[in-house]
Amino acid sequence: MMGFSIIIVTWNGLHHLKTFLPDVVKTNYSDYEIIIADNNSTDGTKEWLRANYPDVIIAEFDDNYGYTGGNNRAVPFATKDTLIFLNNDVKTSPDWLHGLATVFDEYEDVAAAQPKILSFNDPEYFEYAGAAGGYLDKLAYPYCRGRILDTVEMDEGQYDDQTEIVWASGAALAIRKDVFIEAGGFDEDFQFHMEEIDLCWRILNKGYKIMYTPKSRVYHLGGGSLPMGSSRKVYFNFRNSLYILFKNLPKNELWWKFLFRIKLDIVAALRSLLTGKLNETAAIVKAHWHFWRNFGMIRKKRAEMTFNRSNDVLTDRLIIVDYFLKGIKKYSDLT
Repeated sequence: MMGFSIIIVTWNGLHHLKTFLPDVVKTNYSDYEIIIADNNSTDGTKEWLRANYPDVIIAEFDDNYGYTGGNNRAVPFATKDTLIFLNNDVKTSPDWLHGLATVFDEYEDVAAAQPKILSFNDPEYFEYAGAAGGYLDKLAYPYCRGRILDTVEMDEGQYDDQTEIVWASGAALAIRKDVFIEAGGFDEDFQFHMEEIDLCWRILNKGYKIMYTPKSRVYHLGGGSLPMGSSRKVYFNFRNSLYILFKNLPKNELWWKFLFRIKLDIVAALRSLLTGKLNETAAIVKAHWHFWRNFGMIRKKRAEMTFNRSNDVLTDRLIIVDYFLKGIKKYSDLT
């Protein structure tokens, strides 16, 4: 039976652990361990864990390394062959590991997998961060089966087929440990937000596959680290999108797509300015300033990349055109 190391990063998230950890501990599966990656919490997290869950492994850090750094530093504590990076605000169902185990057992070339992710607050609907698996359009804009831009679909069984995807959500990301290490782990310059897309793109470029399975389901609260609509979320969204594009696009597609994305970002900044969303405008400008400030570092990372499957990663769609001009709001209407 496949073993899982469940890694949960937290920073002053005791309130979430009290709500969601009990269900993880009650998982109906024989071979798993739970690792809490504590980013120097000061809210009594470690003391509460030792008192209530002595079997949980605590990876203690002396600083807040964010989602990416916390997860990377917790991996050496893992003793199982498959990692699951699970957000601390995710409710798991009792048999959630069985569906994921089946995927890895059946497909040797599958390196990562994602369960069906539903909304904790409204479980009849998919959850924004991942839904039923993610894709990237021609310009690397992310969208999901079950969520296009800000429109989230109701789960009516329309995505209950097991299928290959381009990226798996970091809210509940299962990945073979050896592949995670081979790919270099999470890029810590992302800190959080879209870091899983970057990782998945690198995995695909190495020739592996990523799978979505409806046989496993979890429920994500979401919005804890980066609330929807916050200027900080806007900043990381635009900045990390630039990082992903420049790092991962093949040479023959890089400059025209990258420059086109910059033009679209300028349009977005002007739109937010004209509608009085000054904080959003400032966040977009700041994102571009930080990108160009760190251009040398990003260029160096690009030089270390392999580009074996880039043409298979991006779809032929322009999701902004589909959404705003064609009125397509559901993934099922894209085909």
